[in-house]
Amino acid sequence: MKNINFFKMSGSGNDFIIIDNRENLIEDKGLTSFITKVCARRMSVGADGFILIENCDSADFKWQFFNSDGSRAEMCGNGARCAARFAYINKIAGPNMSFVTDAGMVHAQVTDGRVKVNMMDPSYCEYDYQISLKTCPLKVSSLNTGVPHVVIMTDDIEGVDVAGIGREIRFHENYAPAGTNVNFISGVKNKTIHIRTYERGVEGETLACGTGSIASALVAARKYKVESPIDVITRSKGVLTIHFKQDNGRFY
Repeated sequence: MKNINFFKMSGSGNDFIIIDNRENLIEDKGLTSFITKVCARRMSVGADGFILIENCDSADFKWQFFNSDGSRAEMCGNGARCAARFAYINKIAGPNMSFVTDAGMVHAQVTDGRVKVNMMDPSYCEYDYQISLKTCPLKVSSLNTGVPHVVIMTDDIEGVDVAGIGREIRFHENYAPAGTNVNFISGVKNKTIHIRTYERGVEGETLACGTGSIASALVAARKYKVESPIDVITRSKGVLTIHFKQDNGRFY
């Protein structure tokens, strides 16, 4: 049995196990089983996600990102912030860096303990359409901000059934076969929204979701005609500040 050094990092309560795999310490064989074991809360280290940092010829590094169930994900906003911080601390990259994800190239900047990530432009945007649930129809919006997200406005952010409704939408036929993440957000007040997220691959509510916060901020900006930036208050009470540009209804 070999010893493997790891970091445990949190981005607004979204937590990750990060391993420097530039020397191929972690093999593909048995990887899914390994991830599910070490990410299991109260049984092992516990985490929402698992990140391998690897060598890359076209950027400072590349990553492999996995959800806690072992499934691979194209992108994770808070994971990207933690990966950038990890790379900077371990001198893998300088304060201005780029790295390759399954969703494309990501650029990040580490300044005075804060990490800013320039995300890819959103795609597959569809606003204010209805889907049928077991209890009633529900009006939702969809965006892909590296991974797919559904965004739902609610007047009761504390009382909303994140687990029940979130799971039903996550596995809804509209989003098959890959499924979707599901975000519940409050109305905008002082350029601020509150968010709760059901994450695909974690299969439950998480304390924060970076890509979900981006999707939610853009939906709120469109609905309420709010300009950049928007502060998103996560379940952990952390604040993610989302900067964006608009041009004829499109976001960048």
